[in-house]
Amino acid sequence: MPRSVNAVASRARRKKVLKAARGYFGARSKVYTVAVNALEKAYLYAYRDRKNKKRAFRRLWIARINAATRMYGMSYSKFIHAVSQKEIGLNRKVLADLAMNHPDAFKAVIDAVK
Repeated sequence: MPRSVNAVASRARRKKVLKAARGYFGARSKVYTVAVNALEKAYLYAYRDRKNKKRAFRRLWIARINAATRMYGMSYSKFIHAVSQKEIGLNRKVLADLAMNHPDAFKAVIDAVK
């Protein structure tokens, strides 16, 4: 019995990989085996950095809140503790946005927790 191969599926799979590798340098976008390796690495970086992005933004928000609270003579940790004690339902993302773009509203939050 002759060997059965599904050329249509194989070709589609290779085309999908090469399409995903478009824009890569040199053989990474032209040669299937090299493109598979490049994509595997790229997907690993993408997965890792989706997690790291959350960390980076949280660090940024904390730095912004800290800078804003120190202008009012308070440290970040004392401010966050006071916010949780007063049960103010604002997260770090919102607090950082208030500190940057709405200083009057942030001052109101500071006054509420003092």
